Amino acid sequence: MIKRGYPSMAATINGFRSFFLLAAIVILCSCRYGGATAATSGYIKYKDPKAAVEERVEDLLTRMTLPEKLGQMCQVDRFNFSFFPPATRHEIFTKYMIGSVLSNPYDTGASPSNRVNVSNTMQNLSLSTRLGIPLLYTIDAVHGHNTFINATIFPHNVGLGATRDPDLVKKIGAITALEVRATGIAQAFAPCVAVCRDPRWGRCYESYSEDPKVVNMMTESIMDGLQGNAPYVADFKTKLAGCAKHFVGDGGTVGGINENNTVADNATLFGIHMPPFEIAVKKGIASIMASYSSLNGVKMHANRAMLTDYLKNTLNFQGFVISDWLGIDKITTPPRANYTYSIEASINAGIDMVMVPFQYKEFLEELTKLVNGGYIPMSRIDDAVRRVLRVKFSIGLFENPLAEETLIAEFGSEAHRKVAREAVRKSMVLLKNGKTNVDKVIPLQRNVKKIVVAGTHANNMGWQCGGFTLTWQGFNGTGENIGRNKALQIPTGKTRGTTILEAIMKTVDPTTEVVYVEEPNQDTSKLHADAAYTIVVVGEAPYAETQGDSTTLSIAAPGPDTIKHTCGSGMKCLVVLVTGRPLVIEPYLDTIDALAVAWLPGTEGQGITDVLFGDHPFTGTLPRTWMKSVTQLPMNVGDKNYDPLFPFGYGITT
Repeated sequence: MIKRGYPSMAATINGFRSFFLLAAIVILCSCRYGGATAATSGYIKYKDPKAAVEERVEDLLTRMTLPEKLGQMCQVDRFNFSFFPPATRHEIFTKYMIGSVLSNPYDTGASPSNRVNVSNTMQNLSLSTRLGIPLLYTIDAVHGHNTFINATIFPHNVGLGATRDPDLVKKIGAITALEVRATGIAQAFAPCVAVCRDPRWGRCYESYSEDPKVVNMMTESIMDGLQGNAPYVADFKTKLAGCAKHFVGDGGTVGGINENNTVADNATLFGIHMPPFEIAVKKGIASIMASYSSLNGVKMHANRAMLTDYLKNTLNFQGFVISDWLGIDKITTPPRANYTYSIEASINAGIDMVMVPFQYKEFLEELTKLVNGGYIPMSRIDDAVRRVLRVKFSIGLFENPLAEETLIAEFGSEAHRKVAREAVRKSMVLLKNGKTNVDKVIPLQRNVKKIVVAGTHANNMGWQCGGFTLTWQGFNGTGENIGRNKALQIPTGKTRGTTILEAIMKTVDPTTEVVYVEEPNQDTSKLHADAAYTIVVVGEAPYAETQGDSTTLSIAAPGPDTIKHTCGSGMKCLVVLVTGRPLVIEPYLDTIDALAVAWLPGTEGQGITDVLFGDHPFTGTLPRTWMKSVTQLPMNVGDKNYDPLFPFGYGITT
C-alpha cells in the first residue's frame, strides 16, 4: 500500500487555519482523482438507463476514486478467481476493484451452466462494491467458442477467406456470439483482421487473406454477426462486444516471424494493413488490441503516434485499446526488464486496459505511483476509464449484468453445425483433378468394392481443428487426454464432431470396404492393390502464435512418407491437405492424381466429403498465393516477381 500522507499532514494543522487548508486539499484531490465527494444520495444519473451514455459516463467518472479508476484499466485472468485460495478471490473485485476478467486459451470449459454460475459469482462481487460497476468478461472465440468442449468449431479464418462468402461469415459471427453468450461471457477477442503477407508466420491461419480487399469484406461481415450492425452491440442478450486485433501490421513482419518488426512505408501501412481497422472503427468496434509486433522499430504497445494520434484522434475511435497478454512487459528486451517504464510508456501511448494477467497487485501499485508522481497525467487516466465505461454502458452491462441460462440450448446445436458444415465445403479448394484432362478423380465414386484412407490427419479431431481449440496450442486426438488439463484439473472430454474418416465412412455405400492405414509403409500399396482409390490426409500438426513460425513450410512427418507409400507407389490417390497455410507440395505433385486443401476445417468433417463425393460442387478459391518454394517468400498477388505454383484466386470448380 502507498501511504499518501494526507492524514498525517492534517494532523499537524490546528485551529481555524487548518480547517480551510484541509478543505482546500480535499477539493484539490477531488479535482485530480475524481469526486469521491460527489453526491451519493437521491437521483444518480449513471444508474438511469434513460440518460444518454455520455452523460452517464461523466457522472460516474466524477464519483470515482483513483483506485476505482485504475481497477477499470486492469484485466486479470479468471484463474486468479477460480484456482487461487478463497481468501484472496473476493478481494480481486471488492478490494482491487478489477474491471475486467479474461479466460485464457487454456481455460477449457465443459459445462455452459457452470461457467454462467462462475460469471455471475464474479459479477455479483463487482456489483457489491461502492459504485457497483459491472465486470466485463472476455474470451478468445476465434473460430467459434473454441475453448469449450462440444462447441461448434468453424474453419479458421484462412478457410473462411477461401469461401468469399460474406453472408456465411456473418452467420458464423452470429452463431459464435450465441454460443459465447450461452456461457455467460460478454466479449470476444475477435475478429482478427490481420493481413498475413508471409505464410511463414505462425498466425497466418488467423488471417482471412493476403489481399486486404478480402480481409475488409470479411471484417465487415463478421462484425455484423458478432456485434450486430450497430456500435458496440445491437442486442446485449444475443450479441458480443468485439475486439479487432492486432493493431497494426502484425501480418507483415520481417521473415514472417511472430512479434517481429514490420517495415512499412505509408503505402503499405495505409493501403494493406490499416483498412480493416478503419472499417472496424467505422462500424463501432468495442475495443482494439495492440500488437506485440513493432512498426518501423517502434513497439506497438508504446506507439503513441499510432494508438493515440491516428487511431483515436484521426479515426475517432471511441472504444478502448487493450494490451495483449503481458503485452506491455514486452516493450523492453528482455521482457519486464523495467516494468515501471513499460507501464508508463504503454499508458501514455494510449493503452486503456492492460491484460496483466496475474500480477495485478504490482501493476496497480506501480500505476498508482506513476499517477501520483505526475508521470502519467490524470487526463490520460480519465480518458482510458471513460472509454471502458462507455463500452460497458453501451453494451447494456449496467442494466443486464448477470448472465442467463436461456441460450444454453443453442450451444453446439444441430442448426449451428449445419452452418459449420456449409462453411467447410465452401472453404475447400480443389487444386488438381486428374493427371490428364480426361482422367478426373473428383467426384469420387462411393459404390466401389474397397477404398483406402491413409494419413495421421484423417482420424484426428484435434489436428483438423488446429490451434486455439480447447487449449492454446490445440490438441491431439479426441480431447479426452490433454495432459496439461489433467495436471491442472481443467476439464477434458471428447468434443463432438465428425472426423474426415468418420465422414467418409458415413458417405460411401454400406457395401464399400473402408480400410484405414494411419502410417502406410512400403507394403501398403501391395496389400491394397485392389483398392479403387486412396484418400491421403496429411498436413500440419496444431500450433498457435510463435510455436507455428516455420522456415520450411513442410508437410509434417510422417506425411511425406505417407504420400510416397501411396501416391508414389502406384495407388490412385487424392491428397487432402489439413493446413493453416500453403505448404511445399511441388515435389510430390506429379505423383498425386488429385489435390484438395481443407485448411483447418473444425469439427464438421462431413463438409469435406460433401464436395469430394459430389453432393456439392467445389467453389472455394485460394485466399493466399501458393508458392513453389519458401525461397520465393514473401510473395503476394500483385508483386512484380510473381511466379507461384498456384496463383491467388485459383481453384477448380466442379
